Amino acid sequence: MKLTYGITDKLFVWFFIIVLIFFGTILVFYIDLQHIVKISANIVNKNNEISAASKKMIENLLSMEENEKKYRLLGKDDYLNYFDTARKDFEGQLKKIVQMEARGMAISDNWKNLYESYLNISPRLRDLKKAQPSKIPWIPVNVINEWIEKIYIARAENEYEVYLATTELNRRGQTSARNGLIGIGVSSMVGLLGIIFLAYTTLRPLRELLKGIRSISQDRFSEPIRIRSKDEFGELAGAFNEMSVRLKEEEQMRSDFVSMLSHEIRTPLTSIGESVNMIAEEVMGPVNDRQRKFLEIASSEIGRIGNLLNHLMQVSRLASSAIKIRPLSIGTSAFVSECIHGMAPAAEAKRIKIEAEIPPGIPNMMADPEHLKQVFINLLGNAVKFSPTKSKVKVLIEEDEAGTDLMFSISDKGPGIQEEEQSLIFNKYYQARRIRGHMDGVGLGLYISKHIVEAHGGTLWVESKIGQGSTFGFSLPTAGK
Repeated sequence: MKLTYGITDKLFVWFFIIVLIFFGTILVFYIDLQHIVKISANIVNKNNEISAASKKMIENLLSMEENEKKYRLLGKDDYLNYFDTARKDFEGQLKKIVQMEARGMAISDNWKNLYESYLNISPRLRDLKKAQPSKIPWIPVNVINEWIEKIYIARAENEYEVYLATTELNRRGQTSARNGLIGIGVSSMVGLLGIIFLAYTTLRPLRELLKGIRSISQDRFSEPIRIRSKDEFGELAGAFNEMSVRLKEEEQMRSDFVSMLSHEIRTPLTSIGESVNMIAEEVMGPVNDRQRKFLEIASSEIGRIGNLLNHLMQVSRLASSAIKIRPLSIGTSAFVSECIHGMAPAAEAKRIKIEAEIPPGIPNMMADPEHLKQVFINLLGNAVKFSPTKSKVKVLIEEDEAGTDLMFSISDKGPGIQEEEQSLIFNKYYQARRIRGHMDGVGLGLYISKHIVEAHGGTLWVESKIGQGSTFGFSLPTAGK
């Protein structure tokens, strides 16, 4: 069975690795710190104590030698007491050093030899005050000098131990600092790599999903999302792909139904239209004014239904990519003027003035006149339909700086389009919320116009502000391109 890791599992593994490195660094740092504490304690409890005790021992030996000489010279008991006090202090300091071994501390053999030498002499030194002045068992000078020499040697060894210990402390400190920096560096690197990995495995599927969602919101179709991960994003991508396939199937079914319905309705509608025309032409007898008025209304509605069927048929052809463009070199000024003239009755009915700004010497354009006329009629018709009475519609034609494209724009003073809807109005069957329910249309004009312009190699766009009107523009190649 193949293991799969979800987003939570990946986050947990990443967090576990960082925590493991962190506590590993802390553990190594703790071990180094324990060594440092041990070395420091050894210096404080042993080396410093030996250094202080050995210094006193030398002072005591020198004091013993000096008081012996003074006693021999002056014979005062005070010097004998001073001698005995120094001896006892010497013995106490020496025992303190020797007893360190019993506490698990290693000491120099010189201290052991010195202690054995002292033990050999110490019994006869305990009764100095009871002995006769001429028979006091003084410590020989050569023995004192030998002891002092051993103490100096032991002190030197102790100082060397301190030197080695401080060197080891320095090394341990540098090692701890280096290990800490390494731990921080590794943790930072793992954290950065983890963030990059998680960002890649998270943002890439999100971008693919967002791309698919935008594609559906704009074109109602989306290519299958390729997400190979086995986590929640993979499941979401699979569900999205299934939804996309269902949408395509339903869209195809609707397109087929609309195409079939249009064909089925067109024949009887044509018969009805011909019948109405024959009655209006009094083929079947005289028609009074009231009857003629209703016949004109019926003929107008039949024409409107016919136009709607034509739009539905064209949408069906667009869905199957059956639109064919036969570009010709067209006189730009004459073509635009003809389209404006065709919209004049609708504009005059609302007392709207259509103004055209066509620069002199504007080059011809490459376009299919039949399809392009439909684009102009759709855009001009929308501008007139949504403009208030006694307003203006402006048509502007410009040539781009490179001289390869013509830029067309049609501006009105209508209610405007909300910004969040501007990317949706080119979708099939979409109508802006502000006009739903009180404006004619089924939301196909801009959809058809967009596909026609794109089939010519141009683009269709909109600029609009609420309460200030809208401007629809598109580009077409010039005849010399």
